[in-house]
Amino acid sequence: MALLSLHNISIAFGGTPLLDNISFEINKGQRICILGRNGTGKSTMMKIIAGINAPDSGEVIKETGTRIAYLPQEIPENVAGTVYQTVAGGAGPAGELLAELNSLQSSGEREKTTQLHQSISEADGWQVQNVIERVLSLSGLDGHAEYSSLSGGIKRRVFLARALVKEPDLLLLDEPTNHLDIESISWLESFILSSGITLCFVTHDRKLLKRLATRIVELDRGIIFDWSCDYATFLERKQALLDAEEKAWELFDKKLSQEEIWLRKGIKARRTRNEGRVRALKRMRHERSLRRQRSATASMEISEAQRSGVKVLDARQASFYYGNRAIIRDLNITISRGDRIGIIGPNGCGKTTLLNLLLGNISPDQGTIERGTNLQTVYFDQHRAVLDPQKTVWENVAPGGGDTVFVNNSPRHVISYLRDFLFTSDRANSPVKQLSGGERNRLMLARMFTTPSNLLVLDEPTNDLDTETLELLEDLLGSYSGTILVVSHDREFLNNVVTSLLAYEGDGFFKEFIGGYDDLQEQLATQKPAETFKKAKPQKESPPSQRKQKRTFREEQEFKALPGQIENWENQLNEITSSMADPQNYKKAGFAADSARLSKELQEKIEAAYKRWEELEEIEKANNK
Repeated sequence: MALLSLHNISIAFGGTPLLDNISFEINKGQRICILGRNGTGKSTMMKIIAGINAPDSGEVIKETGTRIAYLPQEIPENVAGTVYQTVAGGAGPAGELLAELNSLQSSGEREKTTQLHQSISEADGWQVQNVIERVLSLSGLDGHAEYSSLSGGIKRRVFLARALVKEPDLLLLDEPTNHLDIESISWLESFILSSGITLCFVTHDRKLLKRLATRIVELDRGIIFDWSCDYATFLERKQALLDAEEKAWELFDKKLSQEEIWLRKGIKARRTRNEGRVRALKRMRHERSLRRQRSATASMEISEAQRSGVKVLDARQASFYYGNRAIIRDLNITISRGDRIGIIGPNGCGKTTLLNLLLGNISPDQGTIERGTNLQTVYFDQHRAVLDPQKTVWENVAPGGGDTVFVNNSPRHVISYLRDFLFTSDRANSPVKQLSGGERNRLMLARMFTTPSNLLVLDEPTNDLDTETLELLEDLLGSYSGTILVVSHDREFLNNVVTSLLAYEGDGFFKEFIGGYDDLQEQLATQKPAETFKKAKPQKESPPSQRKQKRTFREEQEFKALPGQIENWENQLNEITSSMADPQNYKKAGFAADSARLSKELQEKIEAAYKRWEELEEIEKANNK
């Protein structure tokens, strides 16, 4: 028997059903990922499974005694008490008693404490306490910390621990990686894989999906599709289904059109012997009226400014302190036009501070940061603070008023422009406070892309975006000719967008690595632990590891991008060489030293890129032998 089954479930919030007569079951040991565009009902379905929402019709059948724990997409912010008290509260009545006892430990109320000890013993609560302490330890949480003092990512980990202390038979996770750092996501993956727990989850994190999902189900236009395959196969089968659906609709519409022409011929169609054909036509009309068209695909365009100077940012021994604590220590990096830099590290390590330091919003306490010429920066804030929740979508994307925005100097009506980001005319007039997380993200992108830029700064842009919109954003950034700085926990996004990473190493140090997230893991895997730290002594180059004789998808994308990247760096080098040939430029302070250093760095990048190109060519040659 299934742990839980949905039978003929329907629910609507006015108008077209969000879930339309769907049936679905969860069997023990499965790890099921629910996919679908934003707004297709994924979270609603999760809440029905969790018993939080009731469907309009249909039934939910749960095996007797099945314990379900649910981690919602939105984590409560204003929770009083310690981490221990918050986590213990998820363990039922015994957990609530333990949380109360924990809150009284420093109060000295002996009589109340004695009563609680008695109640906990009667509820078999000491066994529950062992579970709570084990989960806190596995989660890496400090039970004494005040919940209100934690970052968003740690708060999410606390509520995950709160769900786990229930020792559920079925764990429901709605966008569990939002606001988690990469280390926490890796821990979550390892924990779930080792626990053997039955899991149903919603995610936009394709790495998490690929590693955890043993089954994929998709919500599309109110209907559920069950795909028992991996993600790559799902994408292929899904596209084949859409192509077949489009062909079937084309044939159906052609047949309907022919029947309508026949009916309009008049008297012959109304003879008794043709009444069956008329009834068939009516059924076709009804079937056509019930058809639910697939939602439009987002269509984005970035407004680009005139290109910046060759040197975009140059940090030398830059440090920033908060009190006596070094948030950023001895940062050295040169960012050139066209570079795509990802920034990764644990929550609270200073990634956003690093962005503000590079952008000049705060000044270094030590060292220098120079910014290049003609920089036009657009900043995507992870907290979406630039959006006014009281104003409408329209008013936020056109804050100056009016009904026109300009994208790459071309005028667009606001409604037409917002449709590119999947906002209907009704939604365009809705206040921002009514939007979902995914809609707010799309609105931020819509607002951001109307401003011409040659430096895009993105702080966690992938939160709440569905995978389709996420992949479109990746393609858009891939064709952007400016420079990109991005903070992200999305490993697949980093693989597909950035050319190098600034990775946090501890104690305020960030170190640059060439390539995306997977490239970083390969580089770290070949190093001894001491080599990953800033002060470590250099080691001899290790011999190349045995490679599989075929390029991966990531390597194929890298191979295709390398010629353009090399050309860009060579053009920059030519510009510097030309400027160094002009005697007038040497009147500028520091010109000779800066130009020589930048020229050397570009030459090293070009040399490394050619070497990498040759390596990738050799892999393919070996495969073709």
